[in-house]
Amino acid sequence: MQVSFDSDKRKLLSSLCHGAIFFSTALFSIGVPIVINLLSDDPVVKSNAKESINFHFNVWFWATVIGVPIAILSWITFGIGGILFFPVIALGFALHWGLTIWAILHCLGKPDEPFRYPFIFRVF
Repeated sequence: MQVSFDSDKRKLLSSLCHGAIFFSTALFSIGVPIVINLLSDDPVVKSNAKESINFHFNVWFWATVIGVPIAILSWITFGIGGILFFPVIALGFALHWGLTIWAILHCLGKPDEPFRYPFIFRVF
């Protein structure tokens, strides 16, 4: 017996999982893919939820590794360090938002195929 899943529901839930990262400064954003992973029985949605959780961890990890030293340098140099490293921060946001938009577009365009972010470490 083959089980079929609703394509529109799959698109919505997968896009919600990946789109939650736009609220990553609020720690509850990771709750969206966690809850969807627990409640959904669709294997593609579960895969997208796990990938989104992994992406959350990567964004937070790299923001800490790069952001804390820049913040300390900026504080020590009265803001000059922050200005000098603005291109690094801008690149980080461009990658963060660009990869998320790419994931959402992938989920909407190819709902039967889970999205995988390139170059991230995966805990789940």
